[in-house]
Amino acid sequence: MCGIVGVLTPPGSRVDVDLVRRMVTTIRHRGPDGVGVCADQHVGFGHARLSIIDIAGGSQPMSIEDKSLWITFNGEIFNYIELREELIKKGHRFTTQSDTEVILRLYQQEGEKCVERLNGQWAFAIWDAPRQKLFLSRDRLGVRPLFYTQCGDRFLFASEIKALMACSDLDCQLDLKAIDQIFTFWVTLPSTTAFLGIKQLPPGHSLVVESGRLRVYEHWRLNLSPEIDDHAVDGAGEARLRDELFALLLDATRLRLRSDVPVGTYLSGGLDSTLITALAKQAAGNRLRSFSVAFEDNEFDESSFQQEASAFLQTQHSSVRCSGGDIARVFSDVIWHTEQPILRNAPAPLFQLSRLVRESGFKVVLTGEGADETMGGYDIFKEAKIRRFWSRRPESSWRPLLLRRLYPYMDGIQRQSSSYLKRFFQVNPEDLDNPFFSHLPRWRLTAKLKTFLSSEVRAELRSYNSMNELEATLPNSFKSLRPFNKAEYLEAMLLLPGYILSSQGDRMAMAHGVEGRYPFLDHRVVEFAAKLPPRLKMKVLDQKHLLKQAAHGLIPESIRKRHKQPYRSPDGCSFFGSAESEIADMLSSDQIKRNAIFDPQTVAALAHKFRSGSNTSVADNMAIVGILSTQVLVDRFVNLRDHNRREKICR
Repeated sequence: MCGIVGVLTPPGSRVDVDLVRRMVTTIRHRGPDGVGVCADQHVGFGHARLSIIDIAGGSQPMSIEDKSLWITFNGEIFNYIELREELIKKGHRFTTQSDTEVILRLYQQEGEKCVERLNGQWAFAIWDAPRQKLFLSRDRLGVRPLFYTQCGDRFLFASEIKALMACSDLDCQLDLKAIDQIFTFWVTLPSTTAFLGIKQLPPGHSLVVESGRLRVYEHWRLNLSPEIDDHAVDGAGEARLRDELFALLLDATRLRLRSDVPVGTYLSGGLDSTLITALAKQAAGNRLRSFSVAFEDNEFDESSFQQEASAFLQTQHSSVRCSGGDIARVFSDVIWHTEQPILRNAPAPLFQLSRLVRESGFKVVLTGEGADETMGGYDIFKEAKIRRFWSRRPESSWRPLLLRRLYPYMDGIQRQSSSYLKRFFQVNPEDLDNPFFSHLPRWRLTAKLKTFLSSEVRAELRSYNSMNELEATLPNSFKSLRPFNKAEYLEAMLLLPGYILSSQGDRMAMAHGVEGRYPFLDHRVVEFAAKLPPRLKMKVLDQKHLLKQAAHGLIPESIRKRHKQPYRSPDGCSFFGSAESEIADMLSSDQIKRNAIFDPQTVAALAHKFRSGSNTSVADNMAIVGILSTQVLVDRFVNLRDHNRREKICR
């Protein structure tokens, strides 16, 4: 896993090689094992290498013998051995053992369609010199990031936004519409970033720059149209599908163990990571190293389940114990790596976990991400099911009480009155036909954060509606999906790539040069799950039903049957208390006025609520983290850049 950068200038001009070097230096944390830069007249590629496969021969940027094709690649192609053997039979000669060269040779053989053959996680750029064509591609589910921008007559791309900002001519301004999106969905919409003029290539898309024109197109789409009727599967049919799922997951795990360096696992103590660890041990047949996060606060701590899973699977286990103070100390660095505001502190402990992994001598970990989105694991799926059940008898006094079963791990919800539950999870008649029915309560709660925006920002956003923009981006097939599958689509195509795999995934792991691999996101597993009827994913209110059947006998029964507990961490309280964090200074009236994003009075009232020890709500916690992360983002990107420019002018 690595960091990639590149610059394309108009024909007749020469690329600034020093700019390419500055860009790649900015993201050296992604590839601490080596740096490479190459330039061919008006094209320049850079690469920061994390050496995992073909350590001796896999340096990049890489070309074929006649220099007609060049590549800079971030990721892993897990079926590269099979593809290599196939290409050798077709007459291709290889000079390395790397998966990088496999992509080059496959492009030479099949052109842009080569991505359809890849089983992996990737972001790469190929310079096709004979055609004077730049080809960029990003993997199906968006595991690896890829950003681009137009700076004057130059086209720039990189694994992280900060690398693009190494170009001094590039403006650095916050995109207020992106802030509106984050303060609604937790993420920006697929091609948007937190900064004006900087875009990200959406998951499952490729980009071509040729003859002065830029073209973005989709090479893969998640098709959530079940091929089997909900009630057409009998016991034997369910057993067959269970066995097929198990075989796919085992093979996906086996492929992701391919590495020339040791591979560990993240072990949270939940179903998904425990199953992946069990499959890894079954495939590798050796004693694994497993890693986890533990918390001082019992509300968030799952260490007893982690220890149980480790003992059952006989892994050598290590964990990092995290407090609110620990979160506050790394928060600024976390936002430097997320490159966008966040509404929960959950990435911070994972930042510390990846540091532990690296210090333990590991560069690669398998994790359980992706199962909730594709197998029906999130509480939001149950929530939507209960709300639809309630809507059939809106006058019922007992149907809404089922909502108490949603969050047994959250004492605050359990203490709420029935009237509160009815208000929060309300079902308006007009909402039933809303394409976002499943997510409306959550998004409406998050949207309350916009009340903290300054009057100037709110005025600028008055005519903007992020939900309308999201609806306009949905594929035509979305309307015909079943309600359960609509909810799945929104989670898989929004929250998964925009937050889970980004702010909590790639950015926190790569901050310390650690690669995450995700067996549940093998496209074969995802496409198999997409064809399953909703009843096999959620049987009544039993989440991930078929996956639990596949896990039978492989993991402790207590973990297999355990209620889903999402990974969470301490939020607003982390920044206040007896040893108030320096990060809380970002909430001072002067700082708030300086950045002009938020209203000083409402922010001061919110901060007082935390400092005084008053009861705080879920919305309060999201607001304080969202405000602080936005303030840090502006300070470390926009303000620092402006300061450096002024100093340069003065010199």
